[in-house]
Amino acid sequence: MPIIKILPHAEYCPQGAEVTAPAGTSICEALLENHINIEHACEMSCACTTCHVVVREGFESLAPSEEEEDDLLDRAWGLQPQSRLSCQAILAQKDVVIEIPKYSINHAKENH
Repeated sequence: MPIIKILPHAEYCPQGAEVTAPAGTSICEALLENHINIEHACEMSCACTTCHVVVREGFESLAPSEEEEDDLLDRAWGLQPQSRLSCQAILAQKDVVIEIPKYSINHAKENH
């Protein structure tokens, strides 16, 4: 199973974390299943940017993004060339390293 290494984030995982998930799982699902409560205001329906992550290693192993995701990413805070919506980034067999941006454009956080 691929390993997702999450770089430290003050709110979601201050010490950083490593989790495993089966290939075919989205990064968002894997984080939530391992109690890393990343925002996902649209309930993983590819309708917002609150689950935006930057894939620092293993980006090329993920399934390519689709036009809908690319259009949404244009509105994400801190967009980088390796940015993905974690609800759309599907794991393959390779390990990945991700960074959760410090901010999102979500104005009203909900506790999921």
